[in-house]
Amino acid sequence: MEKALELAYKAAGRTTPDPMVGAVIVKNGRIVSAGYHKEAGTPHAEALAIKRAGKKAQGSTLYLNLEPCSHYGNNPPCVDAIIGSGIKKVVSSMVDPNPLVKGRGFNKLRKAGIKVEVGLLEDKARALNEFFFKYITTKEPFVILKSAMSLDGKIATKTGESRWISGNTSRKLVHKIRNEVDAIMTGIGTVLADNPTLNVRMIKGKKRNPLKVIIDPFCRTPLNSNVLKNEPKKSIFVVLENTGLAKTSKIEKLGAEVIRMKGKKGMIDLKALMGVLGGMGVMSIMIETGSGLAASALMSGIVDKLMLFVAPKVIGGKDAPSPVGGEGIAKLSKVLHSKDLKCSKVGEDVLIEACLS
Repeated sequence: MEKALELAYKAAGRTTPDPMVGAVIVKNGRIVSAGYHKEAGTPHAEALAIKRAGKKAQGSTLYLNLEPCSHYGNNPPCVDAIIGSGIKKVVSSMVDPNPLVKGRGFNKLRKAGIKVEVGLLEDKARALNEFFFKYITTKEPFVILKSAMSLDGKIATKTGESRWISGNTSRKLVHKIRNEVDAIMTGIGTVLADNPTLNVRMIKGKKRNPLKVIIDPFCRTPLNSNVLKNEPKKSIFVVLENTGLAKTSKIEKLGAEVIRMKGKKGMIDLKALMGVLGGMGVMSIMIETGSGLAASALMSGIVDKLMLFVAPKVIGGKDAPSPVGGEGIAKLSKVLHSKDLKCSKVGEDVLIEACLS
């Protein structure tokens, strides 16, 4: 199963809107074949492993990190391939929460006389496909809010300087995550202050730049900004519904997409935006932004996970910004509670991860 999970992860960021799945076929204590789902529209892991095993699949055990599909989509049902292969036992990490599957695959295997065991390394399998599980059950993307801060909780100096608070190893990890999510979201404040490119760098191997979602209520992004100079067709600008066409048309002529949303007091309705982006097939988003949009994202309830990189530096200053701005809460009884807190060392920094959903 460890091998199946390892294989599945090879396709991180490439399978949307499908889950990452790895499959390993074992016979007489030896691995006879393996496979993984490489990207949406390609053969599923089970089908690949069965094809590679050939006649050796007869009487074998199949290990996979997610329940095999039992419906027609881009591929035929994997349960039919399993039944036809002569596999005698299936060991899976967990049930697929997809309403089209959700136990049906296992039931069909059992009716065909195949032994099924479920639950091996379930926690690891659930963490591997956390993007998919949120998306398939809510039709909204899984949202990570990432921030880099000093030891005293500052994301920039009082003059706005923020490059670089976190270390090189942390920044490489952020680019690795960029390579795995479907979109990066930031606000107009960050665009004007830092002119970010929001692409994937600092990693080896094949790269895939995610979509860039810019929260820009009044369409103030300069036409010569990096988000428009680099792959403008991968840029989505979210503006208020009454923003003038004279502003948005210039951005659209460069190839970018404009989404008009309702809002209050100049703020976009981020919760409603998640439904729109989910409908466009966006399964995962990483928010990289300043304290204002971070506060709005948290207060709107769209954030599923926090990733806070804490550098061994002290900035100080009452006017130096912290990761979360906005009005804040008045009473401790109203605080947002996190769970599954995890800390790890990343180079010279410490990464704190916490779930909010």
